[in-house]
Amino acid sequence: MKNDIDEILDWQGNQVNCGSCPHQCLLLEGRCELGRACVQDRYVRRVDRFFSINPTVANANLDHPYFEVRAIAAKYADVFRLPRLLDDPDDTVRWSAARRLPSRYLLRLRNDVSREVRIRVAARLQSAALIPMINDQDYYVRQNVAKRVAPYLLAFMVHDKDSEVRRVVAQRIGKEWLMTMSADPDGGVRLQIATRMTPEQLPWMRHDPDWRVRYEVANRVDTGFLVLMRNDEDPMVRERVAQRLLNEITATRDEGAS
Repeated sequence: MKNDIDEILDWQGNQVNCGSCPHQCLLLEGRCELGRACVQDRYVRRVDRFFSINPTVANANLDHPYFEVRAIAAKYADVFRLPRLLDDPDDTVRWSAARRLPSRYLLRLRNDVSREVRIRVAARLQSAALIPMINDQDYYVRQNVAKRVAPYLLAFMVHDKDSEVRRVVAQRIGKEWLMTMSADPDGGVRLQIATRMTPEQLPWMRHDPDWRVRYEVANRVDTGFLVLMRNDEDPMVRERVAQRLLNEITATRDEGAS
């Protein structure tokens, strides 16, 4: 049976050889250890441990052929050496560099080929800088944009093709847009709109095809409109209407008695 130390492989599947490592002097100094902290190891955790112990050699590994080594080295390298990594062929490396750079460098990555990079960019940039990403091809990128742009910019997203994006828009958009979005084709979006409407606005939605929306209407609309919903097709809506009407009658009777 082979010794465990013989099973330690590099990123290409070859046996790790400390004798050929350009950092073998660190082994003599006790600053790296085969199977625990090694730049040649295929396991990311061991590579990261190596650079955490030896951050001064990170600069020298920004061109390493293994993308994981480049990405981890970018966590420890001098910041002024990182901009060139924004053009790295691997998205992990590009983002590892970008996360340490000032936000102005992220502008270059708004159209990155990787959705993962664009998702992370959208989570960091502020309002106006996100405008070019409003029409991103990926729905999750647009969802992140909708969470961060200024509310007035959400007007450009009320007709987004994805309902999950429009739900975020419905949560944050200015109240002057609530009536417009009350006609959204998705029930979940309309429900979000209904929860933000005032009782005076809710009668508009009492005929909504989604029972959840009508229930929200029945729960908060002015009692004067409840009689118009007594014959709703959904039993839960009818029950809520009946409860509120009964409460209104009871309250009126108690006031009269007092």
